Amino acid sequence: TGNLDSHTGERISDLLFELNKESGTTLVLVTHDERLAHRCRRLIRLEAGLMVAPLEP
Repeated sequence: TGNLDSHTGERISDLLFELNKESGTTLVLVTHDERLAHRCRRLIRLEAGLMVAPLEP
């Protein structure tokens, strides 16, 4: 969504989270946007290509 205007990006993000909730599927989201990341139930941070301890949103 980074290449979209903020309004459209937010609508797409909302749609992804809604579909995730309704279908009960896994959503893998890769982002640099901390605000968007904190909408997720589980966060995993990568540093220097390595996974560091999972974080609570």
